[in-house]
Amino acid sequence: MPGAEKVFAGVRFDVHAIQRGARSGGSERREVVVPRDAVVILPLLDADRVVLIRNERFAVGQTLWELPAGTLEAGEDPAACAARELREETGYEPSRVEPMLSYYMSPGFCTERMHAYRATGLRHVGQELNETERIEAEVVPLNQALTMVRDGRIIDAKTIATLLFHVQFPDAVATAAG
Repeated sequence: MPGAEKVFAGVRFDVHAIQRGARSGGSERREVVVPRDAVVILPLLDADRVVLIRNERFAVGQTLWELPAGTLEAGEDPAACAARELREETGYEPSRVEPMLSYYMSPGFCTERMHAYRATGLRHVGQELNETERIEAEVVPLNQALTMVRDGRIIDAKTIATLLFHVQFPDAVATAAG
């Protein structure tokens, strides 16, 4: 990040400080969170059933309903990351992974870009959770998942955005996820 000073180096993200000009002629300091990009996966067993996870999120002190997701390893292809994360978190291996769209999660202070993929042709092979993950996978009718968005049971932004995009544009395939 040009002109930025790294003020914090963490395991999952860094924080950079940037001096930027203000309209009044002065300047202000802004902090920017810089994590690696991530993927979110819409795993469809068929047109009417999706695999959701219940994921214990310590940062918010809740177990959330979500679509499976994960952070890209250095140099990792997003589609390969999507297949890997799907297998690890849900125990399903896809025969097809196709890009849907990409979006910034919180562009006001964070550089993270989320790459959404649709996974089909699922075969159950068993979860491969890491030592710190507490995740349960559950097959849910797609219409029930949408009801869960509407009634506030699903409050995870990447899950909401990806589910609603799929329902609005069910055949959309991005030419590139980046």
